[in-house]
This record gives sequence, structure tokens and C-alpha cells, in this order.
Amino acid sequence: QVHLVESGGGLVQAGGSLRLSCAASGSIAGANTMAWYRQAPGKQRELVGDITSSGTTNYADSVKGRFTISRDNANYAVYLQMNSLKPEDTAVYYCMVNGRAYYSFRYLDYWGQGTQVTVSS
Repeated sequence: QVHLVESGGGLVQAGGSLRLSCAASGSIAGANTMAWYRQAPGKQRELVGDITSSGTTNYADSVKGRFTISRDNANYAVYLQMNSLKPEDTAVYYCMVNGRAYYSFRYLDYWGQGTQVTVSS
């Protein structure tokens, strides 16, 4: 089993910063793309940004220049630094890892449990 554990969410005022962390544990033995998604109430889950195993990043237009995604390959961890937060960034944030368990050759998408980010105006 591969488990993703997220941390770092919370309540922050507009203009503030938060850093989300996501660490994979259990049987993981490899990881391709890692990503952060978010889902606001009444809306579909959307991609915030992703990072390949070589470090290439991609961001949603709404967060470009404000959010930075990074990863620690040795520890199968992914991070999301969020600056200049806006009320519209309020959502549950989920990490996703396209990873492989040591007992399999298949890469699957694993998801974290989600962490709430609330930005007050």
C-alpha cells in the first residue's frame, strides 16, 4: 500500500502565505509526476500545478507567479508554497503522486486525504 499524508493547511488572511507538504509512505518505490489539485465548494477539482521527475513544472494560470511546487525525490515528497493568497484560493487541496509500489511494475495515481486552506478577506 502507498499512503500520502498531507500537512500545512489552515486559515490565513489575504496576502499571506502557506506551505503544504505531502509525503508518500508505505510501499512506494518510484514516482513520476507529482501534483497538487484543489476543490472549492460546489466546484470541480482542478489542477493547481504539477512537477515531473526531472523537475519541470506546470501551473494553472490562476496561480502562476504566486505558487511554487517542488519535490524531494529521495523522500517521495512534494510541496506547494503559496504566496499572496487570495480568498478565491480557498479550497481543499489534494496531492497526487503517480507512483509505483515495490511489488508492482505499474504506475498508479495515489491521492492524499486533502487539507483545507481558507483565505479570509
